Order: sequence, then C-alpha cells, then structure tokens
Amino acid sequence: MKIYRVGGAVRDRILGRPVQDTDWVVVGATPEDMTAQGFKPVGSDFPVFLHPVTGEEYALARTERKSGRGYKGFTIHSAPDVTVEDDLRRRDLTINAIAEDEHGNVIDPFSGRADLERQILRHVSPAFVEDPLRVLRVARFAARLSFAVAPETLQLMSEMVAAGELSDLVPERVWAETERALGEPEPARYFATLRECGALRHVFPEIEALFGVPQPERHHPEIDTGVHSLMVLEQAATLSADATTRFAALVHDLGKALTPASEWPSHGGHEERGVELINNMCDRFRAPNRFRELAIIVARHHLDCHRIAELRVGTILKKLEATDGFRRPERFEQFLLACEADARGRTGFERRDYPQAALWRAALTAARNADLGDLNLPALGGEAAAAAIRKRRVEAIREVLES
Repeated sequence: MKIYRVGGAVRDRILGRPVQDTDWVVVGATPEDMTAQGFKPVGSDFPVFLHPVTGEEYALARTERKSGRGYKGFTIHSAPDVTVEDDLRRRDLTINAIAEDEHGNVIDPFSGRADLERQILRHVSPAFVEDPLRVLRVARFAARLSFAVAPETLQLMSEMVAAGELSDLVPERVWAETERALGEPEPARYFATLRECGALRHVFPEIEALFGVPQPERHHPEIDTGVHSLMVLEQAATLSADATTRFAALVHDLGKALTPASEWPSHGGHEERGVELINNMCDRFRAPNRFRELAIIVARHHLDCHRIAELRVGTILKKLEATDGFRRPERFEQFLLACEADARGRTGFERRDYPQAALWRAALTAARNADLGDLNLPALGGEAAAAAIRKRRVEAIREVLES
C-alpha cells in the first residue's frame, strides 16, 4: 500500500498558497485492507474512506469511464493494480493532476508544474469532455488563479457547448460551482470565460442577453450593459468578499435586456423588469433565499440609492422601510456595497467616491435612534402610533442630513 497527497493540496503548496484541504489517494489496497486498518467507508459511489484519527478523506486509486448521461453516468474501476498515474489521468486539469508521496517526491506525468509556472489552465486528456461540469470548473479556476485557458482547452470547451453537453448539467451543481466562483478573487473572470467558450448563453441566458444592449454614453462610457455588469462585479469584489453581495451586483441590471430596442439607450422601468428575471434564475438553480432577496432589493432600489440627495426626507424613510433596513441592517449594508459597485463599475468611475452610502447610513442610524420616549404609543394605538413614529423618524433624518 502506498499513499499519495494529490490534487489541490499539492497545487497550492507549489504555488505557495494556503492549503485548505488535503486529499489522499491510496494505491495497492482493497476496501478490506482499508477497513482492517480502521478507516471508515463513506458514500456509495466512490471507494472513499475517512482516516480514523484525522478524519481526512482517503480514496482508492481509480479510473473512470463515461457510460451514460448525467452525473451518475460513469463506470468506476478501482483495484490494487490501478496506479497513481492512472488516477491522475482521469482528472480535469494538469495543475490538478500532480501527486506527492510520503517522501515529498512529486509525481507529475502531465507537466502540471510547468503549467503552473506558465499560469495556464490545460486539460489532461480528451476524457475531459466526459463531464460537462468541467467547463464551469475551468472558468472557476480562472477566477481563482487569474490563469489563462490554453487555446486547445478553450476550443474543447466550445465544442462541448456546441454539442449540447451542458444540457446534462444538474442545476444544483451549476449553482454550487457558481457560488464558489462568486467567492473567488476575480469572479468576473468566471462569467467572462463562460462567455468566451459560448457557455454563458446556455447556463446564464439572462446575463448573456445584456451584451450588445446600449446605455446612455453620458452615464456609461462603456456603453454596453453586459460589459458594465461584469465591471460592477469586479468592483463588488474589491468592496466585499461576500458572494451574496457580488451576485446582487452582477444581476442588478438584468431588466435592461428586456427594454424594447426602440427605447434604447434609455431603460425606463428596468428595475422592476429585472425582478422577474432574478426570480426565474434563482428558481432554476434553487439558489438560497439570501441571494434572491438581496438581488431583488438591489434591482428595485439601486437608482434611488444613487440619488439620495434628490429625495424628499419622507421618501428616504420609505426606502429604508422598503429595503428592510430597520430589521436587517447587515443586509442594508450589503445593499449599499452593491450600489457603490454599480456606481463605480463604469469606465472612468472606478475610483470615484460614493458619498451616498454615508448619507444612507446616517439616515438609518438617525431613524433607528429617533427619540420616541415622550410618545404614549399604547394610548395612540394602531395607525396613529405608526404615524407618530414615522414623523419622529422623518424629523431625525432631516436633522442629521441637514447637519
């Protein structure tokens, strides 16, 4: 029996990045050998075991061959004669097909270290096409590492898209990969890479539809709404590591894709049109509610967030209520960050200040701290009490904004 450290742990160690999780491959063993040494078998699809002390996963070396459609359509072969090179050959990218033995010797049959040095994402073998999720994984690694996709790999990804392979993807797996990509250092690269190979129109047609839709050049020197959306995502990534905030920033303008061409470059009413598209997207991928809820708030209210200086004080209070700022101040902060990303996600505006956020924060704080001590709310009751509270909050907001 020989044990090898494999995959991401080896890759990240070579790159000098923190190693989060370690995966192990065992060569020359049977399931009975593993259980005899105290390893606990887990799962039913693959020969994987948990270490009795560390709890880390140890998988028996295996080969895979596609035998049907979908996630379950693979024949797994695992036996003591499967080598570590055989196991590495089934992996997606050369940079993930590197192993290390107990003495620190590196096994690199597909030149993964050279591709790490070149900063290239390259597929290991033609078997790459057997799992369409790999198209999304390559895009996610581009977002994580800022590596370029090798031309031959990009061509293979495009061929997979053209052949309709992505139709086999399970929505939950697409979302899981996308949510991880949203948390990477450069999430816009994920969507840009998917667009480059033609996958974006199949996986995220609502986002693909934004490209080629013009906006007023005076406010949007970049003009193209799709370009703007990815720029907003880039800015959101500089402001927050939160995937929920980044998603809301990305999809805030989806409604502009539904604007009749006769009305271009104006997009009146795109805020509410975008809500339906966000709901459709979140339904399709069964996205967690926190993504849907924040994205809808940003889509509906981002324009008013930008123009706080033009709003009446009573309208400001209504917006604080509509965005649920009183009950969910932490989500209101996410809303402000997404709106700031929108304002800065324009050519030439990337480093502009966004004073509107400070005004909204001051307004919310003032309204929450409004002095209600002398109001006999129980005696007023119902609508009268609510009106009295609103009046005090309006006064508090007016006072802080005027000062």
